[in-house]
Amino acid sequence: MNRTLIPMALASCLVLTTSALFAAANENWTRPFPGHRVISNLYAVGTYDLAVFLITSDEGHILINTGLEDSTVQIRENIEALGFRLEDVKILLTMQAHWDHTAALAEIKQITEAEMFATADDARVLEDGGFSDAHFGGRESFKPVSVDRILSEGDVIELGDIRLSVYEHPGHTEGSSSYSMRVREDGRDYNVVIANMGTINPGKKLQVDPTYPGVSADFAKTYREQKAMDVDVWVAAHGSQYGLHDKYKAGQAYSPDAFVDPKGFIAAVERLERIYLQQLAEERGH
Repeated sequence: MNRTLIPMALASCLVLTTSALFAAANENWTRPFPGHRVISNLYAVGTYDLAVFLITSDEGHILINTGLEDSTVQIRENIEALGFRLEDVKILLTMQAHWDHTAALAEIKQITEAEMFATADDARVLEDGGFSDAHFGGRESFKPVSVDRILSEGDVIELGDIRLSVYEHPGHTEGSSSYSMRVREDGRDYNVVIANMGTINPGKKLQVDPTYPGVSADFAKTYREQKAMDVDVWVAAHGSQYGLHDKYKAGQAYSPDAFVDPKGFIAAVERLERIYLQQLAEERGH
């Protein structure tokens, strides 16, 4: 083997080995789960725990997140079981540029010819396959995907009758983002939030030798802004984060109120904020 290829081959093996180990430790990331309607035109089409969301319209659909690299088949099957087509996806989004949510984006982009939208900091990570990620970077952890539009706080993504507002909620990644929309069901309006939660990965540093400059302020901003949001229905990047399996059982009849949980959202944000404050105190030595 050419000497210059040896480090690249070793790096590729490291990525594959790391992915395999994470997947083995998190079997719920690959465990199938039926696609289902969350509310109105928002559907969940991911695995048991890795959340993937489809927002539908007569002019095409928006797909938020993927799962691991081999998740395309499961996502397609869930979309088709709900009566839609993967090929009708026009816009791809992500909530955080970590490989467990992005690894199939490049393949799905190729299949659908959809446009990839992302915040500036997550776009950088998407385009280098995770290499520049502040926490898990230094190697390529997923296939790079080109970004067609940079998103910023306050942007509104429009497709057919979809109006999806963008929020920059950094901390978990530098470019983490949430989205919101307003829907109407049975004469009632619902504020729906697809929230990237401010979870702190093991080993992340906030103030002492911070993982990236400003990470502590970013988390504080995210908690503050999320607690001020007007939320009726909320979902997150992991089913376990938003109580998916308490709110929905496979095969249950659709109800627009199944995922209504405003108090649960505030409680989840406040719990994460307490973890953040505890880590800050520990890093300061008191």
